[in-house]
Amino acid sequence: MEIGFVGLGPMGSAMAGVLLRHGHRLTVWNRTAEKAKALVAAGARQAATPAEAARGDIVLTSVANDAAVESVALGPDGVIGGLRAGAIHVGTSTVSHALSERLAEEHAARGQRYVAAPVLGRPPAAAKGELFVMAAGEPAAVADARPVLEQLGQRLFVVGERPALANVLKLCCNFLIFTTIEQLSEVFALGEKSGLDRATIFEVLTGSFFGAPVHRNYGRLILERAYDPPGATVDLAVKDTQLVLQAGEALSVPMPLASLVRDRFLSAVARGEAGLDFTVIARQAAEAGGLEG
Repeated sequence: MEIGFVGLGPMGSAMAGVLLRHGHRLTVWNRTAEKAKALVAAGARQAATPAEAARGDIVLTSVANDAAVESVALGPDGVIGGLRAGAIHVGTSTVSHALSERLAEEHAARGQRYVAAPVLGRPPAAAKGELFVMAAGEPAAVADARPVLEQLGQRLFVVGERPALANVLKLCCNFLIFTTIEQLSEVFALGEKSGLDRATIFEVLTGSFFGAPVHRNYGRLILERAYDPPGATVDLAVKDTQLVLQAGEALSVPMPLASLVRDRFLSAVARGEAGLDFTVIARQAAEAGGLEG
């Protein structure tokens, strides 16, 4: 299949590499062209613009936030200008409900198709094709994109016909991740302050009722204080919690815990930790308890 990939950060480059290994003809674009080198060396073609990367059957975008998606998809030389009628734009980024609705409308107006397919997982899982993918869009478009989406992940969930539904569900999942990290941070602080060994806390939690990936993966990062290099940064967590709160406000759903973790992340930014892994908020819980963060 002729596939374009726009956005080659840690997640995008990992997903693009999986598609290349599956034998697709891949054209890639990134704002910082240097980041395409490894993929080009592996057989991808480098595009000069997002529009050029979007001339195949499907183009995937993986960029950081609403502004970046709007720029690469709808801006000058954007995806929408290169995508032929009937071809599919698959958006994998975590973006707002409102932008997802707009992308669907703009593509439909040009006879193009849009599928929102945000993913759950960090770069190591992306590189192995082990993400969880949530897709929403017009059924025929989702069906045509399915072979590619299934190659990216260990499971594909089709969650509805409106693309924005996938984006809302991804925000819900991220909210659960962030609040779980806050819980783990407080548990480690309380346990350590009482005299328990940190490794023992982790072993009991993950070896009993709390053995889900979210507890094992993020709990280990907190245990090992493995905040750098980041799998996902505090900056991204600030953006995602803001989007959760915006969705809650738009739908009149109070989300007090989202406000709490948003403030944790904002404090991390104020402490100069914006580029660290978002589990670094565990330092704040530790220091609040009189422990070394």
